[in-house]
Amino acid sequence: MTSLFAQQVVETLGGGSHPDTLLARQMQALSLTVHIPIVCFGIAFPAMILFVEGLYLRTGDATYKALAKRWSKVALILFAVGVVTGTILSFEFGLLWPEFMATFGEVFGIGFALEGISFFVEAIFMAIYVYGWDRLSRRAHFLTGIPIVISGFTGSFNVIAVNGWMNAPQGFRLEKGRVVEAQPWHALINDNMWHELIHMYVAGYIVAGFLVAGVYAAAWLRGRRDRYHRTGLVVALAFASLAAPVQVVIGDWAGRSVAAHQPAKLAAFEGLQRTQKGAPFTILGYYDATRGEVRYGLEVPRLLSVLATHDPNGRLVGLDTLPARDRPPVNIVRFAFQTMIGIGTALALLGVLFIATWWRHRRLPRSRWFYRAVMAAGPLSFVALIAGWITTEVGRQPWIVYQVMRTTQAVTHAHGLAVGYAFLIVVYVGLACAVAWLLRRLASRAPQSEVREAVH
Repeated sequence: MTSLFAQQVVETLGGGSHPDTLLARQMQALSLTVHIPIVCFGIAFPAMILFVEGLYLRTGDATYKALAKRWSKVALILFAVGVVTGTILSFEFGLLWPEFMATFGEVFGIGFALEGISFFVEAIFMAIYVYGWDRLSRRAHFLTGIPIVISGFTGSFNVIAVNGWMNAPQGFRLEKGRVVEAQPWHALINDNMWHELIHMYVAGYIVAGFLVAGVYAAAWLRGRRDRYHRTGLVVALAFASLAAPVQVVIGDWAGRSVAAHQPAKLAAFEGLQRTQKGAPFTILGYYDATRGEVRYGLEVPRLLSVLATHDPNGRLVGLDTLPARDRPPVNIVRFAFQTMIGIGTALALLGVLFIATWWRHRRLPRSRWFYRAVMAAGPLSFVALIAGWITTEVGRQPWIVYQVMRTTQAVTHAHGLAVGYAFLIVVYVGLACAVAWLLRRLASRAPQSEVREAVH
């Protein structure tokens, strides 16, 4: 689905065919940009909340209950926003991408259907969990949180499986532009799904963990170092710091999968013009299409072959194997790819620093710069997330379904989308203001009062 976001970037920077066609891409891009961080919280936040409540059940410490209770209210607010943005997205897929949905709906539609079931399960148990505090027994309340964690995973699983299918289409046959012999389950459980799913799932913990940790790091710098704030900081940092180094390993797996199944995308990652063995990796710089090379970058010999094939003499396919009309926009892909890698590496190092300090000294780092870095890590993790999706989806362009349907074939050519686009902006600005007001109101209540309530 984020290929639609990707294509908007391509058209904005490279020019589009028709203004209203470009608006369709921009509308989808806006919706996805708003919805993606909410997906991250839907994946990771319930597990973080349940972990803290588990500490409460094990120790009886009211601080853990107060923290889990407040986090559950935040989760409810974000879930409500996700309902709105997710509903908008579901309508946009049909309205803005009619040929895509009409042609392939019977192939991947089961993924959207299962995602809808996951959504309803999550909604039901989210309501029970949030309003069940002090109304259910401790154990029963904890158990109601488990379906929220599971449905958060299954919902993202089904949507990402569809995206994996778009990158590696299977489970159907085309005859005269029409799908025949559709095999929805074969399409859903596709070869490209696994690394995308795990990559996104771990990214959810990184984004949610660092964003939550950043809030408590800011409070820590302002001198709020009581047990409540310390617990919130340590738990959020622990989740993010454990996930960030793991993401490096998963990224290696994803890169090798791309090299095997989408070699043109890998060539765009690096700006590799010619097929060669022992391909170098160039840090920074820009791709000069007229010369067919990356200029003003720092070249590391053979590193790209090592990363992509684990062989310094590995053979990699270059951009020259494709006609110009089938090549992705190299500089957009390179910039996004290197942004993702650079931020991801920095987050992994920050996580390792926290884990090492905690492991050796059983305490938080003392440098104020560490807490400033944690505050920056939240927004940067979101930037890396968006950069990663741009890398994945712009690297696949000009195809919405890889080597089967072009994005320009799928998009609507309806006129008069400007009014809908303006209305969409108003809706999202209104949602942002409502969320900010609700979170500020929630934060205005002193944590100590909730801790006292949790004791009774």
